[in-house]
Amino acid sequence: MRASDIADPEVLAEVARRADYGILLAWVAASLIVTRVDGRRTLKRGRARRRPALLSVVLDVTGRKRVEAELRASERRYRRIVDNASEGIWMYDALGVTTFMNPRMAEMLGVTVEEAVGTSFFAFSHEADIAAGRQRLARRIRGVRESSEIRLRRKDGRDLWVSVESDPLLDDQGRFENALALVTDITDKRTTAAALQRSSDELRQAQKMEAVGLLAGGIAHDFNNLLTVILSSGELLLDELAATDPLRADVEEIRKAGVRASQLTKQLLAFSRKQILTPAVIDLNNVISGIEKMLQTLLGDEIELCVLPAPAKGRVHADAGQLEQVIMNLAVNARDAMPTGGRLTIDTRNVMIDATYASEHAGVVPGPYIMVAVTDTGTGMDRATQERIFEPFFTTKDKSKGTGLGLATVYGIVQQSGGHITVHSELGHGTTFNVYLPRTDRAREIATIPPPFVTSLRGFETILLVEDDAAVRAVIYSILRRNGYAVLEAQNAGEALMMCEQHAGDVHLLLTDVVMPRITGRQLATRIAKLRIGLKVVYMSGYTDDAIVHHGVLEPGIEFLPKPIMPDALLRKLREVLDSPRSD
Repeated sequence: MRASDIADPEVLAEVARRADYGILLAWVAASLIVTRVDGRRTLKRGRARRRPALLSVVLDVTGRKRVEAELRASERRYRRIVDNASEGIWMYDALGVTTFMNPRMAEMLGVTVEEAVGTSFFAFSHEADIAAGRQRLARRIRGVRESSEIRLRRKDGRDLWVSVESDPLLDDQGRFENALALVTDITDKRTTAAALQRSSDELRQAQKMEAVGLLAGGIAHDFNNLLTVILSSGELLLDELAATDPLRADVEEIRKAGVRASQLTKQLLAFSRKQILTPAVIDLNNVISGIEKMLQTLLGDEIELCVLPAPAKGRVHADAGQLEQVIMNLAVNARDAMPTGGRLTIDTRNVMIDATYASEHAGVVPGPYIMVAVTDTGTGMDRATQERIFEPFFTTKDKSKGTGLGLATVYGIVQQSGGHITVHSELGHGTTFNVYLPRTDRAREIATIPPPFVTSLRGFETILLVEDDAAVRAVIYSILRRNGYAVLEAQNAGEALMMCEQHAGDVHLLLTDVVMPRITGRQLATRIAKLRIGLKVVYMSGYTDDAIVHHGVLEPGIEFLPKPIMPDALLRKLREVLDSPRSD
């Protein structure tokens, strides 16, 4: 058999070519494709040396070539799997230097694979997280497998939160060679979870504040009844005492203490959103500029006041006096946070609250707002303090410097005005309170005409007095009788209706508490109006009630007298109502 019978013609030509070049003594190594007797072609390894005759030694390498081809195919297959994996794959050595990274991992970090290989793992870590990262690497070197959620830093500086499954890779001798990390991007998941947690926390806080507000409103109502008796009895006693009477000083102290107590109940009512508001369309910039001098006096010489009003015009529908109280209280809080001086900045801005922001803040409605930012350079607050800062009676100050009701009052006024308030603070870096109030395009309202001046507080008319608290009823009865009025007393609505039916004379005015058992003062007035046409009504209460108030604003035509009731205020209100023309 000749070589030409089984060898590939091209291989024979190559051998002949090398022989023609005179390489007579050199061994020629070549891979030969030969044809077997059965017609199949196979690969052989041969060696040839030029002699007068050509001697070839042929080795069968078909299996090895097949294995090499399969290995190349396998490598391509696994390379495609790694390169197209939806998860990140990251390998790094004992020093944390990246030895391999797939494209998905590089995409997460915002780099190319070429940039990443050779770069330390810790180059993608926040400085605060490096120590923990080194501890994790030490555990890999010790052969520990681990699952964890960690924070990385992208090339553009943004946070990347990932879930990591880490395994140690060992060499043939069982020594650590690399750490293999399978990485999943959970940034969106964590962002969503954080947003849900914030919403849950805010809802829980709102519910807590609502519950505390109901409690505070109830307490204020009861205290206002007690204060009505204390203050009114004190006034009546002072009227009986001569100017030189030694008891007069003691009664004055009682009255002063009662007045201070009434201020506390007013603050409680403000927090619980149970106070009466007189809203109007106002310019917030004008409100702030109107009290700017007062604020500077309040802050003192060591604190710089900087007012930055928004250039764009914007108006809100709110009680100007209450908003002044908000600014004043926030300024006092800022002053106390800057004992060695500093700067207080008050600026206003027109802002648009979108649905995303509203969904993250309980009770907030999307739309246009005016924001008042009150920023100080004071001591700041930690997170725990911020979570309780609006609770009534919570304070970090010395008890001699405040009651803990200033910010609670601010919270209540803002909430009752349809807005919301946020606080941002860091220890040592000051505090910012942002007050958001709904913006309105309504025109400014014409000022209401004040009630006529009352020259005499005495009267002769018949008053139907309805009050379920016996002590309050007794002191009001005494005030009215001393000033000439005829009084019909009733402790509940049933007695009042019976009196109206049985009393033969005129009843000129119904003076009734709003909150009473079974039948409210408003319901009573509606029933009596059918028996006594043209009867005038004055409501009194320790706090506002939905029966006569909507969102803190009295219904049109409602005459209201807030408790604690003082003789002068009671008599003046009665004369204003009795002397006014009927609104038939």
